[in-house]
Amino acid sequence: MKPLRLPFAAAARWMRRASLRQRLALLLLPLLVLVTGVELWMTRHDALAAANAAYDRSVLGALKSIDANISTASGGLAVELPYTLFEFFELTASGQVYFRVATSDGLVELGSADLPEPRAALRPGVPEFYDASYFGEPVRLAAYRRDLDRAPAGSPQRSVLIQVGESTRSRQEFTDRFVRRAALRDGLVLALLLLSTAVALAAALRPLTRLAREVQARKPEDMTRIADADLPADIRPLVDAVNQQMARTQELIAQRRQFLDDASHQLRTHLTTLQMQVDYAQREQDRTKVDAALDALGVEIGRVTRTTQQLLALGRSDTVALAFEPVDLAALLREVAVDLLPLARARQIDLGIHPPAQSLLALADAGLLREALGNLVVNAIHYTPPQGSVTLFASREPRGWRVAVEDSGPGLSEAECAALGQRFVRGARAGQGGSGLGLAIARSIAQRHQGELELRAREGSRGLHAALWWPARES
Repeated sequence: MKPLRLPFAAAARWMRRASLRQRLALLLLPLLVLVTGVELWMTRHDALAAANAAYDRSVLGALKSIDANISTASGGLAVELPYTLFEFFELTASGQVYFRVATSDGLVELGSADLPEPRAALRPGVPEFYDASYFGEPVRLAAYRRDLDRAPAGSPQRSVLIQVGESTRSRQEFTDRFVRRAALRDGLVLALLLLSTAVALAAALRPLTRLAREVQARKPEDMTRIADADLPADIRPLVDAVNQQMARTQELIAQRRQFLDDASHQLRTHLTTLQMQVDYAQREQDRTKVDAALDALGVEIGRVTRTTQQLLALGRSDTVALAFEPVDLAALLREVAVDLLPLARARQIDLGIHPPAQSLLALADAGLLREALGNLVVNAIHYTPPQGSVTLFASREPRGWRVAVEDSGPGLSEAECAALGQRFVRGARAGQGGSGLGLAIARSIAQRHQGELELRAREGSRGLHAALWWPARES
């Protein structure tokens, strides 16, 4: 079966790669040829019917002339042949003309013997036309039966059969000439149709060609909208989709550019601080001051390390493909709390979880969700004063899933809650060492899940409620 499939597969591949002109030509050309062939067949059928109708009238005229000249007055069967009519008939028929007059029993017979009789019984007084072969030559015959006034001598039958036939050569020649002229005419019409179709296709596809030239002439950085005012209505949806994609790409490029600018600024600040501390330590002779400079250098290295890690996490949260899988939210809370418990103890923070009443399985990217929740917990621990508390929650809502972190820190104003979550934006109470990326990472991950980061004041007491919400989806 493979040798049979390969040509079809190759044709399908070619069809997918073919241009619109080639596809339309491949579809229209066989259709036009088929229509032309059908029209020629119908023309030949009509020409043959017209030829038969015209020539049959001549045959019928000869048959009626013979019938009018049949006589039994002499006692026998006599026919006075209209020779002038037969001569004219032979000229128009372009071939041999045959006739036969015989009684029904065949005992009395005049003319060409053994002319083929009709296949079906004749109705008296009704002529019948039929095709047959006589001495190997196709002929067209007309047969007619009627009653005589009296039976001729030698036959008891009073009915007579009259047959007139001619060669079909002239009919065939007439039909062939007519069909040849029709074929020439239809061939010319087909050529004109193909030419006009090609011109129409070129005119119809000209906007696409012009659009392709305009796009090719654009500079690589040109992301402006493609004008669609002069384009056909069928092309506008494609151009609108391209414009939307370019707008999204332009927005993504702007975000990446802003990210690189902000990241380079943050890293440059850290590197400048590190260089200043190294220079200071190299110039200082006092061992105590050198140790203090080295301690500060270690702290700054920790800060730049965390900033770099957050930048990498932010870039990953923006670009990595999401892998949705069932995530046990209660287990997630425990894992994050256990991992960050040493940091909380070092800052004398009571870190705990409020486990859900039942197991909650949510569809999410487990790695990114853990990264987002971890950043929220680190932020809460960092801004909560000693002896404070940080609690992790998870819940299932009618519209989706939620994991939240509440702390007993100073909290945020409504304006700060609305502004925070942007990259490198920090609150008014932010201390040294932060970069403003923790909430930005959490917000980016929530948005990748079609959700949102929610910041609001803690209900009933001082502190902040930070939550990640994302809609439920089918597994």
